Amino acid sequence: MTERHQPANADVPPPVAMLQMISGFWISRAVYVAAKLGVADHLSDGYRTIDELAAATGTHAPSLYRVLRALASVGVFTEDGKRGFALTPLAETLRTDVSGSLRAFATVELGEEHYPAWGELLHSVRTGEIAFDRAFGMPVWEFFEQNPENAKTFNDAMTGMTLAVNDAVLSSYDFSSIGKMIDVGGGHGSLIASILKAHPEMRGILFDAPPVIEGARRRLQDEGIAERCEAIAGDFFESVPGGGDAYILKWIIHDWDEERSITILKNCHRAMAENGRLLLVEAVVPHGSEPHFSKFIDLNMLVMTGGRERTEDEYRKLFEASGFRLTRIIPTESPMSIIEGERE
Repeated sequence: MTERHQPANADVPPPVAMLQMISGFWISRAVYVAAKLGVADHLSDGYRTIDELAAATGTHAPSLYRVLRALASVGVFTEDGKRGFALTPLAETLRTDVSGSLRAFATVELGEEHYPAWGELLHSVRTGEIAFDRAFGMPVWEFFEQNPENAKTFNDAMTGMTLAVNDAVLSSYDFSSIGKMIDVGGGHGSLIASILKAHPEMRGILFDAPPVIEGARRRLQDEGIAERCEAIAGDFFESVPGGGDAYILKWIIHDWDEERSITILKNCHRAMAENGRLLLVEAVVPHGSEPHFSKFIDLNMLVMTGGRERTEDEYRKLFEASGFRLTRIIPTESPMSIIEGERE
């Protein structure tokens, strides 16, 4: 085994390493509690005692102390030895008011939708069925339609994740030759806003479902690009806006099975200019046992949506079935890659 392929805990005895894996959810759930309570926000002005934090969050001070003490031991918060806490760089990511905040992502991934669904992973493995549907009696997108507050938190989480990888995407791909960009399933517009601000000559369209678009319009206005970027509501299984030089889809195709992914991509193919480009921002699964975040995102798709992460070969076949030729895959300084295709 090469050094590159050794697990991060290769120097730890196997029983200890396995115990760390088994108990990993203890850390995740502690992070969820801290994120849900907004502890990092309460520490944004500096050090506070546990009694002050408990009063601010409406919690039981001795229990909150135990949670924060445990998190401080793994670098989330720092403890002064006098039952007081302050932020660390890791804890800063849980603040609401920072660019690329992961607070919403933590509450979504570890909260009332994902966590019960992951409890049904064994059911998915035994049957091939979607764990979320088993846990909630409906698909996740229908759940969000019926629970708008949960949907808002989900969209906030996706915005935070997008902001966390935007710089990596922008620095890895030359968007300068694109005159009109269509962001399909673009959420609140964080990605296309970043691209348009970096390329003042470009125009864009943000396309997503009706419940999302109002929030998108507000963000485009706040970003100062509303005059160059139209927000259009619709259903990408039916059609997408026409005339784009490039169509970008970030974390969209991984939500869906082959049939529905091909439907989305064929709609993009029909809509785009003759020499148009397709750009997917996804986590490409490497071959073999190489550690990669994509392999666990893939499990999340198995649990939540019935979608999947894909290898380069799987993307090439998906593109061919949709009328595209995969031209290249550009890695970024993040777990995401840019998968480029051209219209055949």
